Amino acid sequence: MLDIRFIRENLDRVRENIAYRGVKNADPDLVVEIYNRRVSLLQALERLRAERNETAQKMKGKLEPEERQVLIERGRVLKEEIAGLEAEVDRLAQELEALARHIPNMTHPAVPGGGEDEGTVLQHVGEPRVFDFEPKDHLAIGTDLRLLDFDTAAEVTGQKFYYLLNEGALLEMALINFAMAKLVARGFTPYLTPDLARTTVLEAIGFDPRGESTQVYTVAGTDLCLVGTAEITLGGLLKDRILRKEDLPVRLVGFSHCFRTEAGSHGAFAKGLYRVHQFSKVEMFAFTTPEESEKMHEEMRDIEIEIFTELGLPFRVVDIAAGDLGAPAYRKFDLEAWMPSRGGYGEVTSTSNCTDFQSRRLAIRYRDEENQTRLVHTLNGTAVAVPRAIVAILENNQQADGTVVVPAVLRPFMGGQEVIGREKSWEKR
Repeated sequence: MLDIRFIRENLDRVRENIAYRGVKNADPDLVVEIYNRRVSLLQALERLRAERNETAQKMKGKLEPEERQVLIERGRVLKEEIAGLEAEVDRLAQELEALARHIPNMTHPAVPGGGEDEGTVLQHVGEPRVFDFEPKDHLAIGTDLRLLDFDTAAEVTGQKFYYLLNEGALLEMALINFAMAKLVARGFTPYLTPDLARTTVLEAIGFDPRGESTQVYTVAGTDLCLVGTAEITLGGLLKDRILRKEDLPVRLVGFSHCFRTEAGSHGAFAKGLYRVHQFSKVEMFAFTTPEESEKMHEEMRDIEIEIFTELGLPFRVVDIAAGDLGAPAYRKFDLEAWMPSRGGYGEVTSTSNCTDFQSRRLAIRYRDEENQTRLVHTLNGTAVAVPRAIVAILENNQQADGTVVVPAVLRPFMGGQEVIGREKSWEKR
């Protein structure tokens, strides 16, 4: 959430930023109007409370019966007026918070304008493979090699759920262990995070569990939600904490299962593993000083580049356009891997600098050199979103005989296996 005082003092800039991002449901003018109204009521409330205290003091002295009665009556009126104003101040605070949630973060000056397809390609790594045979999509490959099973999962759980089995399961574990080992070696503290979080934490991070287009599963009868990313639980880890500047930056890497309703996600490119309701992900998260956050953002992007370069996959790095940024993101880089079945690139990772947008509601601060408390900046980045990495591996590494070459960096985590073939013990058909 943006600082409401910042909105009031920079209203023109905030209006321009909202227009640049193409946000339709944000009304900074109304936010400022309600903020000013609440400030006026708080001032009036303080005056009434001061009069109430003064009246109470007078009641302690020696008074004529008529004077005492006047003060009693005035005290009764003050009590009613104060209660009414307190209720109105609380109501305006709730309305203000609800409206302020729609105001997006400010935007980095280098972020390109436009929508989903108008990001700036910053870098290409590797060249798309030219096949001398007709390539299959990952769904056909995974089915033929008995690596994944959507049909049985649909009977057991529902559509867009899946089983990974045989080398499919081993491939997931290899990707997780490869990413975790790399991040730990880079100084990130490893975490296995909860798969549920309180609604208040999701809202502070920037998710809307109750919105019409929400992607969040909520747990009936509780204030809990299934997380769509470990960003939520890692971000909430230091809620209400004041850190020491010398302890920053704090680098974390977390593994979690992720749950998303994927409402409205249809079409040819949504089939198979690309969009599913449950998946595994290794997520980077960092808390930094404001001065360090852009450097940390570049570090996270470079780690993602290193991971997918070592996996041997062709990809590109995109500076996401303003109209495609989530509300918390000041700037966001995506890695998009080449996916032969698409004949194009598909997102496999992203990393965002959220500045103090999340930390303001999470109340995560640090003490500077002058012993003043300041909000930290928060950043997140995908190390590996497992299903999409598997999509890219299966499709780019398939062979004419139907087998798939295992990326060299994953082989130590798969018992040295170099190729995934068709022979499958009891599941042989």
